[in-house]
Amino acid sequence: MQNLLAVLAALALYVSLPAFAADGTTPPAAEETEEATVEATQSRLDKLFAELKRERNERAAERISGRISTEWFKSGSATIDLMMQWAQTAADKKEFDVALDFLDQVVTLSPTFPEGWNRRATVHFMMNNYAKSMADIDRTLKLEPRHFGALSGMAQILKNTGRKQLALDAYLRVLDIYPMMRSAQTEVANLSEELSGEGI
Repeated sequence: MQNLLAVLAALALYVSLPAFAADGTTPPAAEETEEATVEATQSRLDKLFAELKRERNERAAERISGRISTEWFKSGSATIDLMMQWAQTAADKKEFDVALDFLDQVVTLSPTFPEGWNRRATVHFMMNNYAKSMADIDRTLKLEPRHFGALSGMAQILKNTGRKQLALDAYLRVLDIYPMMRSAQTEVANLSEELSGEGI
């Protein structure tokens, strides 16, 4: 843990150093650059989501969803991107506590970055910490209501905890955003059949 804190402190120091252009002038304010980046990303996402909703070819829809995921992973910060990579590596190794250490830092340093909350929700889900996962999913969806990955996670938790109608509603929300998501289509069909059999 001490090593982790030392690395984070070094990264924070590096990021806080002033930057200068080749001609010696100070570049545009970080806030202005970040705002422009956010606007450009939002514009690309709006276009991709419109395409995703219209697309009726499953493979083509998967490609569009992949491009959306790529946009979601752009934090605009080299530090955040690095910590996200470290968290993913730790999660892949099932070193969940290490992954959470990094993701706790991500959401603290960049609380408006939806994918930070979503990644932490995923790790909590992998640890069967459903309440914590749902809390992070809620934060994700407040920042990006179209996050079909977070909605799918919510639906899965609801299904796993026996709340079938709510799970069905969540999967229907997924399909409203991403109509060709095969896993959500299957879940909607299965849950609808189960609920019909139960007379609900």
